[in-house]
Parts: sequence; structure tokens; C-alpha cells
Amino acid sequence: MAEQPAKKQRTHPPYELLYHPGIPGRGEFIRLAFEVAGVPYTDVANEDKDGGYSTVQGICMNSKPSSSDDNPPVFSPPALRIPGAGRGGKALVIAQTPNVLSYLGERLGLVPEDEGKYYVQQLALTALDLNNEVHDTHHPVGVSLYYEDQKEESLKKAKDVRENRIPKFFSYFERQLKWNQEDGKGKYLVGGKITYADTTVWQVLDGISFAFPKEVEARRGEFKELFEFYEGLKEEKGLREYLASERRLPYSMGIFRHYPELDRQ
Repeated sequence: MAEQPAKKQRTHPPYELLYHPGIPGRGEFIRLAFEVAGVPYTDVANEDKDGGYSTVQGICMNSKPSSSDDNPPVFSPPALRIPGAGRGGKALVIAQTPNVLSYLGERLGLVPEDEGKYYVQQLALTALDLNNEVHDTHHPVGVSLYYEDQKEESLKKAKDVRENRIPKFFSYFERQLKWNQEDGKGKYLVGGKITYADTTVWQVLDGISFAFPKEVEARRGEFKELFEFYEGLKEEKGLREYLASERRLPYSMGIFRHYPELDRQ
């Protein structure tokens, strides 16, 4: 849980992240928003080793017509629970990564106060599209099948993602950086301070660097400004401390997986 001054602990509700334990996954985009904002949160499944994941499953992975506290059913984690923010003072539960980020953006100070907030969401949605495409390199046929059951298809999917999709997305992110720099706003993607667009794009770049290290190394010279952004953001207050902490979970068998045969040969 992020450490913050007492003032912020008094002015923010007790946010609860509901996600699978042990992996960064899609929950990581939400963790990063809290960490760079310096706002406390509870990572329920990881912080409560005994009953935390049972809580997540009970709210996010059941077949009942409601999740909890009169909230509609949740399709799957990640979700965010905010005690006292729902109807009648009950807990509010909302799901879907971009939906949660949109909810938190203004509350955590991670969007501009003008129309720039829509640009932030636009970038986050685009980065999450790339996130899904990278996931599909190791599960192109079906998410319920093992990688070994679709390895031939994975080789074809990974080749297309590496050669066509990654440079297409990287080019867009770099154009966005240049646009913001021309507007006099400096090193971020939108405006003059960090937003959840920055953290979302950063996380996708970091995950791709784990999944396809050879491909990324070969692309660094092609997208120099994008990788300057990537390296520079590591030093951002909040992110720097988080990356050095035990809260930052290692990549393993989640969205970003390293299969050497899927990388550039």
C-alpha cells in the first residue's frame, strides 16, 4: 500500500483494488495510477493472503445478479470497490480497466481540467488495445487453451504483432509525444504533468520489453523519443519508489509472457 502524508489519507476514501493475486495483469494499470498519485489503496488479494482472493471471487467472479451492495454483476477483475461511495452510502463497485481509470482520473489529479482529459482516455484506450494484441500472441486461438495447444498459431500471430502492430502503435505514441512537446508541455503525453495516459502507455512498453526483449532492442533507435519517455518516466516520483518496492509484482504467466521463440530471431 502506498505511503502518503496524513492529509491525503484523510481526504481520500479507502480504495480497494479487486484483482487476481501474484501477477501484474490488467490490475497493474490501476495500481500505477494510485502509486504515481501518491494515494493509498488496498490490493485486496495480495495484502490479505488468507481471505483476500475469496473476497475478489465473491464480488467479481460469481453468477449472482448483483456483485455486492446492490451493484450490478461484474464480468471479471479488475474492479474497484469504494466503501461509502455507492447508493445509500453503500460501497460502489466498478469494473473494466479503462472505466476505473476514467473514474479515478479526476479524483487522483491524473487528468487535465480541460478537454485534455478526453485525450488521456483516448491514449489509454489505444495502449490497452496494444496490450490485448500482445496478450493474443500467446493465446491467438482461445484463452482457455494452453499456449502449447496453439503454438503454431502463436508463432504467426507474434510475427505479425512484432513486424506490423508494434511499430504502428509505437509510431502513434511518438507522434503524440511530439504533439505535446510542440504545444510547449514538455515530456508527457498530454499536458504538463503526469496523467494515467503516461502510466498506461509506460506499462505496455514495459511489458512488451519483457515479452519481446530482442524486438524492443531493435526498435529503440527507430523510436528514440518514445524510449526516452519510457526511461524518463521511471524516475517520476511515486513510480520510482513503486518499482523498487515489493508491491511491484514480477511478470510471469499473465498478459506479458516471455517465450523466446515468439521474439525476433
